[in-house]
Amino acid sequence: MSVTIDESLLHGAISRASSLGAKYVEVRYQRDVATETVMREGNVIGVGKGVSEGVGIRVIVNGSLGFASTNELTREGLSRAAEIAVSRARALAPLKRSPIEFSDDRVGRASYEVIPKKSLEDFSVEDRIVLGSELHKAVVTSVKEVGVAVTTYTFEDHVQEKLIVTSDGGYVASKVPRVFIMLNFILMHQQRGSIQRVIEWGASGGPEWVSSWRPVDEVREEVRNLERVLIKGVEPPKEEVDVVLGPEVVGLLVHESAGHPMEADRILGREAAQAGESYVKPGMVGSYRVGSELVTVVEDPTVPGSYGYYLFDDEAVPARPRYLYRDGVIYEALHNRHTGRVFGVGSNGAARAMDYASEPIIRMSNTYFKPGDMGFEELIEDISQGVYIKSYMEWNIDDVRWNQRYVGLEAYMIRNGELAEPVKNPVLEITTKGLYSRVTGVDRNLKFFPGMCGKGEPAQGVPVWFGGPNIRVSKVRLGVVR
Repeated sequence: MSVTIDESLLHGAISRASSLGAKYVEVRYQRDVATETVMREGNVIGVGKGVSEGVGIRVIVNGSLGFASTNELTREGLSRAAEIAVSRARALAPLKRSPIEFSDDRVGRASYEVIPKKSLEDFSVEDRIVLGSELHKAVVTSVKEVGVAVTTYTFEDHVQEKLIVTSDGGYVASKVPRVFIMLNFILMHQQRGSIQRVIEWGASGGPEWVSSWRPVDEVREEVRNLERVLIKGVEPPKEEVDVVLGPEVVGLLVHESAGHPMEADRILGREAAQAGESYVKPGMVGSYRVGSELVTVVEDPTVPGSYGYYLFDDEAVPARPRYLYRDGVIYEALHNRHTGRVFGVGSNGAARAMDYASEPIIRMSNTYFKPGDMGFEELIEDISQGVYIKSYMEWNIDDVRWNQRYVGLEAYMIRNGELAEPVKNPVLEITTKGLYSRVTGVDRNLKFFPGMCGKGEPAQGVPVWFGGPNIRVSKVRLGVVR
């Protein structure tokens, strides 16, 4: 594949930083082009396009890391950015308690591209507006006894192009297009209150995904189910019961209570004042049991078609699956080349930056609970009384990712091994170990959901998938939102 920028400019920046004393230099060209169509209640409120293009440069000088960026894509512009990065690193070097060093990883020399089956240009603004109108109509025509307060819709495509060159031989060119749809609606009833639902679809590739997602059909079904929950939902049982969590809830909880606490910069305390800490301590990796033997949480950027897809990270390290929790044991943290050196294990390709002006930091990609071999019917067949929480309404988790709370949205009683009446606002409030140690069943129905994961200071958002199968959590006491 060809890249937009003249490669010699990047090599020139490496030469300039090296001549000023940099031990390591990393130059990353990144171009992000996004178009967005936004509608409210079936009416267009905005259509726009944004372009972000520039170069980020990182250097190591005297054991200190420096970063600078520029959108002046000339030899002089990149040379000035290299000088600034070196100057910043040198100025901070006397303040370092210990020198920053990168692990001696095999860096890639590769080029890869995700080629859509259907061109983004072939799915016109008019096509996107028609889809938004159809989704709005699907909401308002599917209700019988409740009102629709509002619907909002977003369709976005995003093409990300990168060229990464490093002083130790790394060279990675990539181009990844992504598509994303979001629908938000609120159902209201005069006596029973309201329900708000956000449904999202996202993947790498092109608009061919839209037909495979069948969003209009999914929305019709969701609206009908949520109307029933709002009108007829009962309170969850007050006693301890077995709870089955759907893939959407499972995906969220593994992202929050496995993915984030297993970021090595959090484990080392680097993120404490920015995005939080971790209950995990370095000595726990490889030995601490956090869950039952059914609990394996995988982090894999190489999943084809995934929203968080990449084959090399922004330090030019090859991507691979990472096992955060394996058979219930804390197994492997997410590393960049710095934390990989600190832990003595090397990088596992987890460094990502939001745009050219952002520093690569440790990030998730596609995080999921590894599926088992049961069917859903097997999972619930011996539950005399329990609750199935299919989707969530809201959630929160503490800074160390230990105490967490999820409020169910679409949920049902389980009676004698079958789904029964809807349940309104069940609350699962539990610790990380309390949750994973109670997992007694996992089915085979793996499903993914898109998200934009936030982290860092300045804040960075990167696309991710999270998902899982249905899992059974035994002997849980649920609360309720009143």
